[in-house]
Amino acid sequence: MSDPRRLPPPYRIKVVEPIPFLSAEERARALDDAGHNPFNLRADQITVDLLSDSGTGATSAAQEAAAAVGDESYAGARSWFRFRDEAADLTGYPHLLPVHQGRAGERILFTTLLKPGQICISNTHFDTTHANVELAGAEARDLPCPEALDLDSDFPFKGDIDLAGLERTLAGPDGPRVGLVLMTITNNGLGAQPVSMANLEAVASLCRRFGVPFFLDGARFAENAWLIRSREPGYADWTPRQIATRVFGLADGCVISLKKDGLSAIGGLIGLRDDDLFARCEANLIATEGFSTYGGLAGHDLERLAQGLREVVEPAYLAARAASTARLARMINEAGVDTVQPAGIHALYLNAGRLLPHLSPAEFPGHSLGCALYLEGGIRCAELGSLYLGTIDEQYRLVTPAPFELVRLAIPRRVYTEEHFAYVADTLGAIAKEPERVRGYRIVSTPPLLRHFKVRLAPLGAGG
Repeated sequence: MSDPRRLPPPYRIKVVEPIPFLSAEERARALDDAGHNPFNLRADQITVDLLSDSGTGATSAAQEAAAAVGDESYAGARSWFRFRDEAADLTGYPHLLPVHQGRAGERILFTTLLKPGQICISNTHFDTTHANVELAGAEARDLPCPEALDLDSDFPFKGDIDLAGLERTLAGPDGPRVGLVLMTITNNGLGAQPVSMANLEAVASLCRRFGVPFFLDGARFAENAWLIRSREPGYADWTPRQIATRVFGLADGCVISLKKDGLSAIGGLIGLRDDDLFARCEANLIATEGFSTYGGLAGHDLERLAQGLREVVEPAYLAARAASTARLARMINEAGVDTVQPAGIHALYLNAGRLLPHLSPAEFPGHSLGCALYLEGGIRCAELGSLYLGTIDEQYRLVTPAPFELVRLAIPRRVYTEEHFAYVADTLGAIAKEPERVRGYRIVSTPPLLRHFKVRLAPLGAGG
């Protein structure tokens, strides 16, 4: 019989740092100085930072102890072999290349594997992944499963790819152009939703049948494994590590940002089976990242990562993290704000379009809600709506809106307490009581690529 009590996280806090509480006037001034883009805010202007779960988690005492004995030799460091052995045991890939973060791995893999004019198919490419596919001269094409379009349903695996659509594409006139199928686990671009083992097995089978390389974007491999264990029949008795290893075994390789489920502030990994592809990726890495036994990482980084890969698949850690995110989702929903259902683990997605019906997509309601969260409570988050995904013309006007107007609350690992999350829910509740007070925004200037990172905006009605 399971214990009905709410269990605490399987760790205790050992080191803390202060967080700032700016006045409402100071927050308004800071956001104005930042061009009304939360990415441009200073960290010391943020009370609760939910902008990203990438490299923002807390390390353990065991990780810091391992880092203290990091070997900084340029080639063949002891720390590399410890990291290599841990990653090889987890993934099963015979060839491993360390990189300084996931997007470096994407650049190396895509420029080596993809040819100009080819297609990369995914359940959903995230921002830098999409950009790196395009920089390689290829086309990034998303095929999310139909269930993902219903934000309110409890379908357990909305991160799945559309298998029928994938088969049609591979068998159709575009089939010869498909150079890669990349499955993102969990599906960060679509509400932090997991991908089922059944879906991954079917993708692997289709790729073998059509002779197309199948890779994983495994940034949140452990959290996806936990959700398979929790939601998919037949895996309740498997450990998260066993499930993760099974998933890696289905693919020809992987690219992973270890700033997420590596429990580290920096680091990434390319895993490969093919000898020739490995040789070409290794040459690319040595020329651009560093020697193949460090890949732009220090020895102490490799040590933290090796230990982090062990800790992240511990059932007690994953259970506590999943439960904490689910509780935050309930508090937010009770405060009057809808989230994408069911709750994932690394992030919650707020339905800004529903909360702010007085704002059209051209007024960027997701971005507006994100700015309102900062102005109301010093909380930083990221928009995943028409500002991020929409098509903009040369006059910065919205041409094609995003399918949904969402805001992502990304949850750093082992950082915030339940009191912090209650504060977030209370702040959202205050906004939800008078949502019509939230103003829309217009774009003032924007870069041509990865717009959301450096775009500058102004509230509607503001001069300038």
